[in-house]
Amino acid sequence: MSFVIKNGAAAARSVRLVGNLINVCGSSVRCASTQSGNDISEDAIRKSVYISQSTDIFTNLALEDWFYRNYDFADNHILLLWRNEPCVVVGRHQNPWLESNMAAIDENGISLARRNSGGGTVYHDMGNLNLSFFTPRQRYNRRYNLDVICRALYRQWGIKANVNKREDVVVDGEFKQVSGSAAKLGRPNAYHHCTLLVNVNKPNLSLALEKKEKGITTNATESVRSFVKNLTDINMHIHPDNLLSAIGWEYLRTRAVTLEDGGQDLVQQQKGFQMINPTEDWFPGITMLRDEFASWEWTFGKTPKFSVTQQLELSTIHGEVHELTLTLDIENGIVEEIKMSLPTSLKVANFREDASVVTSLKGSRYSEDTVNRVAKAIGCKKIRQLPQSMNMSNMAASQ
Repeated sequence: MSFVIKNGAAAARSVRLVGNLINVCGSSVRCASTQSGNDISEDAIRKSVYISQSTDIFTNLALEDWFYRNYDFADNHILLLWRNEPCVVVGRHQNPWLESNMAAIDENGISLARRNSGGGTVYHDMGNLNLSFFTPRQRYNRRYNLDVICRALYRQWGIKANVNKREDVVVDGEFKQVSGSAAKLGRPNAYHHCTLLVNVNKPNLSLALEKKEKGITTNATESVRSFVKNLTDINMHIHPDNLLSAIGWEYLRTRAVTLEDGGQDLVQQQKGFQMINPTEDWFPGITMLRDEFASWEWTFGKTPKFSVTQQLELSTIHGEVHELTLTLDIENGIVEEIKMSLPTSLKVANFREDASVVTSLKGSRYSEDTVNRVAKAIGCKKIRQLPQSMNMSNMAASQ
């Protein structure tokens, strides 16, 4: 990945590799401190801009989690910049079957991932720029981070972006979202991350986030649908690399706690841009973290408990058609209970025999095909539900 260097003298001091990250909790990488960091003055805090060389969503989520678990941000704040191949990322407390179009994701080779923070579902591809701001919990400030982004857009391209009441970065009014936000707040560390739509494939975005599954009842967090706009729709000269550079420099020239512009003098004092390779050699333990993020148990098994209710048609040998109500109770992604509500007038000789086949599906992993399997087992047909009439060509769920 390339980025723009504007000042040769600053570049010599700012841009360097971090091969010494392999020494966990050694002289270069500090273990997360239990100190609050409140006794450290703002002038003593330095900043780093890290750029991940991976475009794999599971690796980048693992890298983010690795910093959150292991690093001491008391006197060193970090901005992590990263991009991904096409993927859908659901929030920590969301239902992926409710939030995305599973069939379209599978057919188009789009990865599905669950992140460790809350918020709604987002779509990533190489037209996104993802940003993670790391600080101690006591210095967590989402508005500060978003204001840095807005200032970078204005300084570099004259774009007047604003932060709305939902703390999204918007342009051209409240309904043209270019960024959604989420956060992870712990002890002693915290991070806030967001995604900027630079030149995202909007048809793929809308297809991947189209709600297809009907009849789901859940307490899981549901995404708020928002109109979106690519930054290239505003200025065709913006692309992920020069946006990365603009935001990185704005971050380095802004004081660590107050939104004060320190200019090039402050940039000279910072730790600068650092390309990082999220591998086991650099970040011991990251492979295990990646495996956890990529596992079925995390992506689907962490889904909050939910129920699926569908209407089925059953034709008798006498040509009569009856409607049945099928309800599946799902916990940890597993089918725990299968219930059918039958009309009192329905008497089918072999129904009890077929019901034993349905019972065998209890304890299996739920998928969008489970209802069809149950219907087939008892000789029913799923009643087709008409899709909601909504123009999704310019909409997405917001993080």
